[in-house]
Amino acid sequence: MRPATFVILGASGDLASRLLLPAVGELLHRDTDRELTLIGAGSDAWDDDHWRDAVRKAFAAAGAEDEFPRVAETRYVQADITDPDALTSLLEPLHGPVVLYFAVPPAVAAAACTALQQVRLPEDLVLALEKPFGGDREGAAKLNAVLRDLVPERQVFRVDHFLGRDTVLNLLGVRFANRLVEPLWSAAHVEHVLIRFDESLALENRARYYDHAGAMVDMLQSHLLQILATLTMAPPATLGERDLRDAKGAALRATHIWDDDPVHFSRRARYTAGTIGDRRIPSYVDEPGVDPSRDTETLAEFTCEVRTSRWAGVPFTLRSGKALGTARAEVVVTFRKVRHLPEGFLGDAPDGGVLRFSLGPDTVTFELNVNGGDDPFELHREAATVALGEGRIHAYTQVLSEILEGDVTLSVRGDSAEECWRIVQPVQDAWSRGDVPLEDYPAGSPGPAGWATSQAS
Repeated sequence: MRPATFVILGASGDLASRLLLPAVGELLHRDTDRELTLIGAGSDAWDDDHWRDAVRKAFAAAGAEDEFPRVAETRYVQADITDPDALTSLLEPLHGPVVLYFAVPPAVAAAACTALQQVRLPEDLVLALEKPFGGDREGAAKLNAVLRDLVPERQVFRVDHFLGRDTVLNLLGVRFANRLVEPLWSAAHVEHVLIRFDESLALENRARYYDHAGAMVDMLQSHLLQILATLTMAPPATLGERDLRDAKGAALRATHIWDDDPVHFSRRARYTAGTIGDRRIPSYVDEPGVDPSRDTETLAEFTCEVRTSRWAGVPFTLRSGKALGTARAEVVVTFRKVRHLPEGFLGDAPDGGVLRFSLGPDTVTFELNVNGGDDPFELHREAATVALGEGRIHAYTQVLSEILEGDVTLSVRGDSAEECWRIVQPVQDAWSRGDVPLEDYPAGSPGPAGWATSQAS
């Protein structure tokens, strides 16, 4: 492995300490031959000792405290990363493969990339940017243009760590490697699909980011649309970077809000005070740092259609929210009822079976209609579950490994990033006009009364 320099912009922030640095420690623990220089840059007035202490603590949190001595060099630079002169001072001494990881808000990342246009860049520079990528389709397109001016597309990583989750990757194996599933993966056999990420966590001191993003941008526009693309893409010729990302891009280009009606096929809500377990949760508008006038949603849902010959007519519902009573992260594929059920069975099959992918704990479950028991012809539901464990490595560690190896397969390509904004734009417009009411739900509840699993009829 070639030695690399990993520079974290926004190194004193929450993302670096909570996710990036532990992932670096875990990566070094896994890849014993890897050589890494680690540099932190941020606006806080830290010194090298403070930074090294933060790195040690993060490594320890990942069970990789013994790997700290393997970091060839680690230091901290206080810098305004939107200032070309500061970026020049930071990058000028660096050689060889250099990764710039933007662990900063999207607007700051965009400003820093613009500033990099005035900087002499190291050879083989890689740029890694967190979602959301831009603030709308136009903003994403402008940022893509700046990035193309800096480095080739193969050196840009638009990070979506959900694409590094083992369960999401296992969608590929289940879809393409099983004769039981592959012929059924189309509108001819699938009734509807639910992709949801319901959290029992509330705001958790993330108002600085979340109150500007909300559930739509934080989850649906990014993570969940990427899962939808993985579910619905046509079979690629290979799992290589170009074939896989071409197939995902085509699926996203075919995706539209159901019936082109964002008013009737989207919903939004915000949590009020309530209880989750033994925790008393304040109303979202009373959380520190929240501006109630923003009308930020903490629960979002919309239903869309992938208008291809394979999927036209199948509703895909994407949903995510905070402070809900039950945490559920899953993809639920419900198959159509059989064409004919022989007379004589007791009861009815509510559907043709369900394939459920759980994203924590990682499992794949096939729910089948079977008969037997006290009456041999009475139908009931049984579930066969395969436990996938926590995976070989965590999602962020997988993503960092791909970045350092220069493999963009699990990165979001520029055109796909723009398409994701295009898909959600009608919903955002309807919400901003007030056409879709902002409902309330108590923290700890399933959501607003009357919300069904799917809106499409």
